[in-house]
Amino acid sequence: MEYKNVLTVCPYCGCGCNFYLQVLDGELVGVLPCKSHVVSQGKLCIKGWNASDFVVSKERLTKPLMKKNGKFIEISWDEALDVVAKKLKQYSPDFVATLSSAKCTNEENYLMMKFARAVLKTNSVDHCARLCHASTVVGLVKTFGSGAMTNSIGELEDANCIFVIGSNTTEQHPLIARYIMRAKEKGAKLIVADPRLIPLTQFANYHLRHRPGTDVALINGLMNIILSEGLEDKEFIKGRTEGFGELKKVVEKYTPEYVEKITSVPKELLIKAARMYAEAKSSSVVYSMGITQHTTGVDNVVSCANLAMLTGNVGKPSTGVNPLRGQVNVQGACDLGALPNVYSGYQSVADENIRAKFEKAWKTKLPQNLGLTVVEMINEAAKGNLKAMYIMGENPMLSDPDINHVKKGLKNLGFLVVQDIFLTETAQLADVVLPGASYAEKDGTFTATDRRVQKIRKAIDPVGESKPDWQIICELAQKMGSHGFEYSSPAEIMEEIASVTPIYGGMVYERLEDIGLQWPCPSKEHPGTPYLHKGKFSRGKGKFFGIEFKEAAELPDDEYPFILTTGRTIFHFHTGTMTRKSEALNREVPTGYVEINFKDAKELDIIDGEMISVQSRRGKIEIKARITERVPQKVIFIPFHFAENAANVLTNPALDPVAKIPEYKVCAAKVEKIEKV
Repeated sequence: MEYKNVLTVCPYCGCGCNFYLQVLDGELVGVLPCKSHVVSQGKLCIKGWNASDFVVSKERLTKPLMKKNGKFIEISWDEALDVVAKKLKQYSPDFVATLSSAKCTNEENYLMMKFARAVLKTNSVDHCARLCHASTVVGLVKTFGSGAMTNSIGELEDANCIFVIGSNTTEQHPLIARYIMRAKEKGAKLIVADPRLIPLTQFANYHLRHRPGTDVALINGLMNIILSEGLEDKEFIKGRTEGFGELKKVVEKYTPEYVEKITSVPKELLIKAARMYAEAKSSSVVYSMGITQHTTGVDNVVSCANLAMLTGNVGKPSTGVNPLRGQVNVQGACDLGALPNVYSGYQSVADENIRAKFEKAWKTKLPQNLGLTVVEMINEAAKGNLKAMYIMGENPMLSDPDINHVKKGLKNLGFLVVQDIFLTETAQLADVVLPGASYAEKDGTFTATDRRVQKIRKAIDPVGESKPDWQIICELAQKMGSHGFEYSSPAEIMEEIASVTPIYGGMVYERLEDIGLQWPCPSKEHPGTPYLHKGKFSRGKGKFFGIEFKEAAELPDDEYPFILTTGRTIFHFHTGTMTRKSEALNREVPTGYVEINFKDAKELDIIDGEMISVQSRRGKIEIKARITERVPQKVIFIPFHFAENAANVLTNPALDPVAKIPEYKVCAAKVEKIEKV
C-alpha cells in the first residue's frame, strides 16, 4: 500500500484555505486540514471537508465528445482538436469569443487570454468576475488605483470595528468569518448592513436592515453624520486625497431623516453606527456580492472607498476596503487578464506601448478594439452577430441572468466548444466537449481574495483521458498553427507571466512553496505586500467621488409586488456543478427554496415546505417555500445553485453602465400558490 498526503488549495471560495489530499494507492480518499496554514489554521468549512467528492464522481467527463444527430459520441483527442481548430479558424475575430474560468489556475487563465488575443485575434475574453466583482475592479481602481482587497484576511482579527455590508460571511466565506468572530472576542465592534437576518447579525452591535438596492444612500447617510459631527480624519483627507469638496457637497442632503425614508433604517441606528465606525482606532469594511451585483455596483464600491478614506481607514493594518471573492481564483483570473479590456496585471489593451510590449513577448500582432463582456457575448449571439464560443470551466446556463435568453444565444451559435470536468447545463448545448482535469489532477497556482498566490499540487492522475486545461489550450493553439504555446509545465508558464506582469514579477514557483506571496511582488527579492496603499495610494492620491443614490433598474409594482434577491447557502457553491456531486452536501440541502416572510406567507395562504410559483418578467419557476423571519416583508430570497429551479431564470440582465455587471440582487417578482388540480 502506498499512502501520501499532498498539500493543495481548497477549490471553492476565495479564502485560499489549504488542506492535504489523502491518496491511497493512487486513489483520492479524503482531505486533511493543514494546521500551519496562515488562513485556515487547521480548520475547514463543510465544503472544504468534502472537496474530494466531486473529483471521484462517476459523472466526470473522461473522453472528448462530439454531437452527431443531436447526441454525443466519444471521439479521440486528435479528432476533437482537429474539429475545434478547423471550426474556430473559419470565423473572423469579430465573430468569436472565449470564456475563461475562476475555477482554473492562474497559468490556465493566462493561456486562455493569450489564446484569444494571439491565436483568435480577439479581445473578447471574459469570465465570471464580470458577474460577481467587476464593480470592485472598476470602483477601487477609480478611487485607490488598485482593484483588490486592500488588507490581509488575518488582519481582521485585530480591527477595532468591522463594517460588513453585502456579505453573508459565515455562509459564503466561513473561514474569514472566524477572524471577524475572533475580533469580536477581543472587543471589536461589529456593524452589519443586510436586508436579511444573516447569521452574522446575531453578533452585531448594530444591524442596519436596509431595503435591497439602497446601499449608496445608506453609506452617504453614514458620511453625512461623520461630517456633521466632525468625526472625519482631516489630516488624512488633506494629505492623501483629492475630490473631497465634491463628496462633501453631495452627501449634505443625505441627512439621517432623508436616508431613513429611502432605506428604512431608523435614523437613531444610523447615527450610532456612523459614530462607532468613525471613532474606532482601526475600522475595516468587508463586502461581497450584495454590494457589487447591481446596476449601481460601481457606485456602491466607490461609496465604500469614500467612507474608508473619509475616516483615514486605508493604508494601515486592520483597516481598508476588503471585497471577498466568491470563487477560488476569481482574483487570479482578473489578475491574469481574462477580461476584455486588459492584459495580465491590469495593463490596458488600448495602450499602444503596453500592446507593443505583449506583441514583442508573444511575437505576433494583437487586436486593438476592446472585446465583449459575458452578457454582451450572449446578447450578440442571440442577435446572430457572434458565431462561435470557446467556454472553459464556466456554466452560463446557470450563472448568467435571464437563462431563457442565455439558452437562445448559445443555441444560435454556429459552433460551441465547452471544456469542463462535467457535462454541465452549458456543455449539453455544445458541439464539442473537451474533458479537463480537476484541481487535484494538476499543478498550478490560485490567487486568494487577499492577493495571496499559492501553489496547487497534482495528487492523482487525471481521470480517463481528461487533461489539464493548460495542456488542452497549448495543443489546440499548436493545431491552429500558432507558436508560443510550447510549454512543458505550469512553472514555465509562470515564468512568462512574471516577465510581462509587474505585480507578479517575483512570483516563481520556488518562492511559493510555503504560504505563497501577496502581490504586488515586483521582483524576486520582494517579500510581497500584506496591505496596500501604505504611505500613498496606487494612483498617487486617493480620489473621492460624490455619488448620488439611484434606484435599481426594476422595482416592485402591483403586478410584481416582491423584491427578489439571490445568493448562496453554506452547503453549495456557485452553479452546484461540484458540490451537488457530494452526497454529504446534497443531504443537507438537496434542492432549491425560496425564503418568504411569515406575514407574506399567511396573506398568500402558503405553508412551509409546499411548492409555490415565483415569476418575474423573464420567466417562472416552481420552488419549495421556506417561511422565515430571515427576510423582511415583500422581499424573497433564492439561492442560485439549483438547475431544477434556477433563480437566474428570473433575474434581471440590466447592467451597470461601466462594469457591465448584471443586477442579480434586485428584481421585481410575484409569488403565487400553486392550485391543486
